[in-house]
Amino acid sequence: MPALRDHDLAVAQLRRSYAAVPPGQPVRLAKRTSNLFRPRGAPRAPGLDVSGLGGVLVVDPAARTADVQGMCTYERLVEATLAHDLMPLVVPQLRTITLGGAVTGLGIESTSFRNGLPHESVTELDVLTGAGEVVTARPEGEHADLFAAFPNSLGSLGYATRLRIELQPVRRHVALRNVRFTDLADLTAAIGQIAATRAFDGQTVDAMDGVMFSPVEAYLVLATFTDDVPSVSDYTGQDIYYRSLRRRRRDGLTTHDYLWRWDTDWFWCSAAFGVQHPVVRRLWPARWRRSDVYHRIVRLEHRHRVAARIDRWRGQPARERVVQDVEIPLEATADFLHWFARRVRMTPVWLCPLRLREPAGAGSARSWPLYPLRPGQDYVNIGFWGSVPIAEGAADGDVNREIERAVSEAGGHKSLYSDAYYDRDSFDRLYGGDTWRAVRDRYDPEHRLTGLYEKAVARA
Repeated sequence: MPALRDHDLAVAQLRRSYAAVPPGQPVRLAKRTSNLFRPRGAPRAPGLDVSGLGGVLVVDPAARTADVQGMCTYERLVEATLAHDLMPLVVPQLRTITLGGAVTGLGIESTSFRNGLPHESVTELDVLTGAGEVVTARPEGEHADLFAAFPNSLGSLGYATRLRIELQPVRRHVALRNVRFTDLADLTAAIGQIAATRAFDGQTVDAMDGVMFSPVEAYLVLATFTDDVPSVSDYTGQDIYYRSLRRRRRDGLTTHDYLWRWDTDWFWCSAAFGVQHPVVRRLWPARWRRSDVYHRIVRLEHRHRVAARIDRWRGQPARERVVQDVEIPLEATADFLHWFARRVRMTPVWLCPLRLREPAGAGSARSWPLYPLRPGQDYVNIGFWGSVPIAEGAADGDVNREIERAVSEAGGHKSLYSDAYYDRDSFDRLYGGDTWRAVRDRYDPEHRLTGLYEKAVARA
């Protein structure tokens, strides 16, 4: 773990690198990995030096907290906390997502139906602001406005250098039940019942997500943390996790492997690289079966467009990338999934129930102005990642725009890690534009940081 003195030196170097960016030039992090699917313009100035901000500073087992640097990946964070039989309240599904990224860009996973989103377990954070200063923001006090607006600000209000998060106790294994549904109304009813009682058929449910293969074949994966399971599966080799849902009613994993069950095959998207073919899988080194490797391949494809050229040579229509995560109110989820299956026709899709975290005592969950989900409302995150052919007479982006309209009509929200097409007025209404501007004017009076709309929609 980095010493606190080393952390202070790393923050000082970050501030120096920020001061070295010429006025008017875009400010970006100089980091090797990214989980964004939003194309960005070519950098015209050196990135911010975050090379010393990728570690866990302190794990406090008694207080169940950790002080973590902003560029620390969840892979490294989980390694540090599992050594104390603890884990973050929410662990996003891909290893190289950073804690700072999950807070400023949102994250989600199977404990979100009871623990909300990653930023809801943050008790304080240090932020490098657009003015070049580092401030400590907490839920109350001088910088409470920055604390509330930081989630979903995508670096437009500053960059987290240190975050203090709550942890939860965890056991060695996870027992899984894969429950099949042939009616989406029954599936959403089960989600509501589990969210309310945290149990299903008399057994505790600690984590919950699912997969829809079609409107008549969907699964909820109900997880219970335990010290013992009858057997332990391994999906880092020849077996592929998502396929197991169709053939196993019960399963068991180590807690470590459960947290990264989706990373090995990037959910199911590794099929695009042939990695799920038995022969290719045996030849593809296991150390390269992970999401950051696949993401680098996708970035190369975006740059060189090899697949698009091959499709044109074969006479295939151009394709529109459809990579989104959307939150739909539970009561509208079945209708949205039916619409999606008819109109977009991508499969499988990921299902992850979500509710803003409720405090331990009396009182309701707090709202977050830049991603204003309703306290007390159950949602389902629906994730779909792939592409569709562009129909004759249609244009690239038409399907994504149609999805955005459907999400809004359902009362939902969409994450901004991928392409967005909103006009500015709609974007401001959906993503707290007035609040964002007020906080930016306070902490970045010269507007040195790229704006939220410019990052998410204009792709600056």
